[in-house]
Amino acid sequence: MLQQESQGDAALTRLTLEAAVDPGKKPQQPVKGNSPLPLHRKICYAIGSAPYQLTNNALGFFFQLFLLDVVQLEPFLASLILFLGRVWDAVSDPVVGFLVGRSPRRRCGKFIPWIVGSTPFGVFFYFLLWLVPTDAPSVSLKLIWYLVMYCCFQTCMSCYHVSYSSLNMFLGGNQRERDSATAYRMSVEVLSTLVGSGIQGEIVGSHHANMRKTCDTENGTLANGTFLLTHMLENTRRSYMVASVVLGSLYCISCLVLFLGVKEQTGPLSPLGKSKIPFFKSLRIILSHRPYIWLLGSFLSASLAFQLAQGIFAFFCTHAAGLPDSFPYLVLILLLFIPPVIVITLVTHNFLVFAFMVALAGCSLSVLYLLPWSMLPDAVDDFKLCNPTCLNLETFFYSFYVFFNKFAGGITLGVSTMGLHFAGYKAEDCAHNPQVILALRILMAPVPIALLLCAMVMFCSYPINEERRKQIQVEMEAACSLRGQAESPE
Repeated sequence: MLQQESQGDAALTRLTLEAAVDPGKKPQQPVKGNSPLPLHRKICYAIGSAPYQLTNNALGFFFQLFLLDVVQLEPFLASLILFLGRVWDAVSDPVVGFLVGRSPRRRCGKFIPWIVGSTPFGVFFYFLLWLVPTDAPSVSLKLIWYLVMYCCFQTCMSCYHVSYSSLNMFLGGNQRERDSATAYRMSVEVLSTLVGSGIQGEIVGSHHANMRKTCDTENGTLANGTFLLTHMLENTRRSYMVASVVLGSLYCISCLVLFLGVKEQTGPLSPLGKSKIPFFKSLRIILSHRPYIWLLGSFLSASLAFQLAQGIFAFFCTHAAGLPDSFPYLVLILLLFIPPVIVITLVTHNFLVFAFMVALAGCSLSVLYLLPWSMLPDAVDDFKLCNPTCLNLETFFYSFYVFFNKFAGGITLGVSTMGLHFAGYKAEDCAHNPQVILALRILMAPVPIALLLCAMVMFCSYPINEERRKQIQVEMEAACSLRGQAESPE
């Protein structure tokens, strides 16, 4: 069996080399893998992206607020949970990518089993992540609880999202069909961001607003703190659990649609076999590919800019902009970035102006969703054409892409929470000192603007231009036709 697999890989490598030498060769046989992608498969694939966006954006917008105002942890401890959890999450992505690459192809595919198998565990740990332990546990126990739950959930999400992202290369069809599937996916991801953030904000937002209204701003302390702790705070905690059940249900439904509607297809340079290259050698080969490195750098900078603004947005609306009642609706609207965020930091207590600027910022953020992910398949195809003997490494490319996205999230959450810590933020304060407000303004505008400018420069310098992209498409179609000739009977 292993000998047959080795012979098949050798034959595929030979065909690939022939395709690279003679990309203009005309196809003589129709190729199944190059047929158009059915619309229902694109839609089902796109719906499969919902769990990551539903949960990730709920965590991005509200988890920091939850730890500080609901669990009432010190900012330093909250930043420790967020940073260590994200570091664990980021490191687990390449490991999961390696394990997925080494896994065999089963009856329902190579990636689908990882997606389906991780879903029940992911939903379970997501619910526990928003659960506040009862009986007043010590601060150290709270720290351990949320750190462990956060790491467990992110590990399950790595198994889901790395496998799902890699699935893009095995949907069938040509490069244009995969780009079309990616566009459908990005549309669902933006919608999922709206749905996830909207559901979470609508359920918990009113409770946060009520907590703010109980503040006695004359002396800067909580009025009737015992009542708040026993009644309003308990209602707020319960609302987070309700929101986790709703989003967890949508998580399961999306996974089911993906499982029923998508079937994995092999490609001309993607035999869906086991990766035979060791972990560190695979890492070295991939990170030596110049287009991929440029794409990683630009994606990291753009992701840092977005996630920093995302993580601090609910805090900024509640404590700096004077709009605690309105931030759930502003989150719904939020989905070029530089002028709006400047105005956002300067305007307070004006919902219409604030909403207009958030909508304007969202026009550019939609590009951040679509552009990097639509460019990644080109970088992967370029790598396979340049390295035809390195097969089955797609999961590595996608896992490191997810790694840098999550690494950016860990950095931004840690930096923003530590910034609030050094500025003197305290959860029990109703009127915060000017240093806290200044820290929120800096984190909301100047830092994301600088990062976004860096991303723009790197995107403009990306080595795969439209001419090279067309050349890649021609060479991939030639390789696909040669494989079809080899597999067809004489």
